[in-house]
Amino acid sequence: MAKVRKAYICTECGHESLRWQGQCPGCGEWNTLNEEIISQVAQAACATSVSRSFAGAKRLDEITQDSEIRYKTGLAELDRVLGGGIVKGSVVLLGGDPGIGKSTILLQICEYLGADHSVLYVSGEESCRQIKLRAGRLGVTTPSLSVMSEIDVESVVEYIRSEKPDIVMIDSIQTMTLSAISSAAGSVPQVRECTSALLRCAKSLDIPILIVGHVNKDGAIAGPKVLEHIVDTVLYFEGERNLSYRILRAVKNRFGSTNEIGVFEMLDVGLSQVENPSEMLLAGRPKGVPGTCVACVMEGSRPILAEIQGLVSKTVFGNPRRMSTGVDYNRISMLLAVLEKRCGFFLGTYDAYVNVVGGLRLDEPAADLSVALSIVSSLKDTAVGDSTIAFGEIGLSGEIRGVGHSASRVAEAARLGFEKCIVPYHNLKSIEKLKLPDNVQIIGVRNIREAIAAVIV
Repeated sequence: MAKVRKAYICTECGHESLRWQGQCPGCGEWNTLNEEIISQVAQAACATSVSRSFAGAKRLDEITQDSEIRYKTGLAELDRVLGGGIVKGSVVLLGGDPGIGKSTILLQICEYLGADHSVLYVSGEESCRQIKLRAGRLGVTTPSLSVMSEIDVESVVEYIRSEKPDIVMIDSIQTMTLSAISSAAGSVPQVRECTSALLRCAKSLDIPILIVGHVNKDGAIAGPKVLEHIVDTVLYFEGERNLSYRILRAVKNRFGSTNEIGVFEMLDVGLSQVENPSEMLLAGRPKGVPGTCVACVMEGSRPILAEIQGLVSKTVFGNPRRMSTGVDYNRISMLLAVLEKRCGFFLGTYDAYVNVVGGLRLDEPAADLSVALSIVSSLKDTAVGDSTIAFGEIGLSGEIRGVGHSASRVAEAARLGFEKCIVPYHNLKSIEKLKLPDNVQIIGVRNIREAIAAVIV
């Protein structure tokens, strides 16, 4: 009879403790230790499977590299986030809120991948008939797609080793179970060991595996944090369920940049890629309204224009409210202090609200100047200008510091019809090399006072 023991395992880092504690000794999180039943047979089985998968070491000059090491998915936005496509033998973890489009985008790319490769789609949440109905709605008819409804990861790995498909998709990892582990599906040991088994299979057979991961109430992928360390790439779907636009962002990528994003729109026939996010984010922008300013931020190698809205109103409480959506709250507090100290705008009796239209989150300091101009525009009830764009980082002394890729930002603004660009003075040399239309005016500013005087009378 197998020996069974109880242990408390942290859901964040996987730390194992013999007794319950309020704070995890491993990661310091509170109330994350859950009781699990661990069998010594399970541990022996996992250790045996690890030893069987050992293939020996090779010298670097003996390893051959194929001419084609990436699979194109048919969606340019997804390929951009992945770094050019799916790498052979890689394990990709795709997370996001329920109903945001994780299973949809995986089934969609099967139509393109199935033209030249064999694809295996494993679902632990739907039957084969249900997957067939969803595939018909999305227009997926490729005969190279095989569908399996299974939750036993050992059976899935055995099938992969026997059939050797080119690409495998697992939906989702929280439904997979390992028979050697007695805990329930979705628990920390199950998620960790099932992912490890799939990882060993992917590396030994050089088959890419895409895994869907559910998220918890905090927005992080459910399961131990070590899950994200095991896989090669971690992708997150961002966006509100009541909005049609989705943003795919790479949090971890061993084969590409983590700064790229992909923009999609959820339609009745699935996810449609948005090739020009700037036009989408600026659609429906009001004309001649105070409190708005357009910023240009860089997401990887792509300049994206977004509308920033600021609202300043007289407070009725003792302490003024500060609220921000899409911009860091602490950054807003710093910009308000700079405007009050360096420009003489007394904002201590005003509530301040800042919003980025379209659900985009701006983490780049280059959006500081647009945020400050939108706040001043609302305070003075004067519009910035419909054809004006501004970008630049603001320091604590009120200076406007230069930012990178200034030429790409101005070129993107000119392409979309903007005629006045407020830029840091130190970036003028790199912008002078551009061939811009005659109606485009470039204004270099050294501090926040000059920027306000250039756009707000």
